[in-house]
Amino acid sequence: MSTTSLPFTAASTTADVLEGADLTGRRAIVTGGASGIGLVTARALARAGADVTVAVRNPQAAKEAADAIGAHVARLDLADRASIAAFTAAWHGPLHILVNNAGVMALPELTRTAEGWEYQFAVNHLGPAALTLGLHDALAAAGDARVVQVASSAHLMSPVDLDDPHFEHTPYERWAAYARSKTAVVLFATALAKRWAGDGISVNALHPGGIMTELQRHLDDEQLAFVGAKDADGNTLDVPPGWKTPEQGASTSVLLAASPLVSGITGRYFEDNAVAPVRAEPDPRGTGVAAYAVDPELADRMWEATEKMLG
Repeated sequence: MSTTSLPFTAASTTADVLEGADLTGRRAIVTGGASGIGLVTARALARAGADVTVAVRNPQAAKEAADAIGAHVARLDLADRASIAAFTAAWHGPLHILVNNAGVMALPELTRTAEGWEYQFAVNHLGPAALTLGLHDALAAAGDARVVQVASSAHLMSPVDLDDPHFEHTPYERWAAYARSKTAVVLFATALAKRWAGDGISVNALHPGGIMTELQRHLDDEQLAFVGAKDADGNTLDVPPGWKTPEQGASTSVLLAASPLVSGITGRYFEDNAVAPVRAEPDPRGTGVAAYAVDPELADRMWEATEKMLG
């Protein structure tokens, strides 16, 4: 089946996209898999038979949630290079599925890691990049591994600034930082897909849609203008208009991680369980993927810059 005829929509759930799938014997890692769409992703993969590890900053806090879905827990702080190195060193055997789901959004103040990296760029791009590169041999050993890069439509707001990725020379702005980090996520997926195709590793990026999760914890009520939205009968809505439930929001991640319908597909950007159209002139309020986020030359530059930053 081609990616233009997938039988799913924005309303499809993880159960829909994994109907009939058997992941027995397949091993998966989901970063940030103890809450939000990460937890829903991990639960869906585990229900289909996968051996799932949720990688989180606080394993003790995640233990109850992980136990409830039958997943393992391991410590991983994407802002801490030593933590990433320890995680990859401790992994043994093949890895079939890596879902780079964890991230942060719209930090109100400029925050830096120990290396001086802007925090959103570090946690959303550099940390997952280091993790993925460190797990290359395990992914290659699987023979048909999949790497899933959870990006965002926010990338439509801005290309990455490779001259000043950490706001050392320009004023910090929370949404610009978030947008650039997510553009980096898509570009890195494009670069990885080209470089790792010979290892049988598929790499795709996606926009999950708007979902109310802990990711929005740094936003106030004014920025979340839909908080308290009501339907025509005056009932408060659990899901604001145009937003998704967590089961719907995690569905594209799960589709790319495990559905046989996208086997062999690599280097693409998905939204609403379908390949997104490329936009030469992206609208920040629109759909699709910006041409600058999937440009092969820019992806090569992103790869080189990432390698240099990670040493």
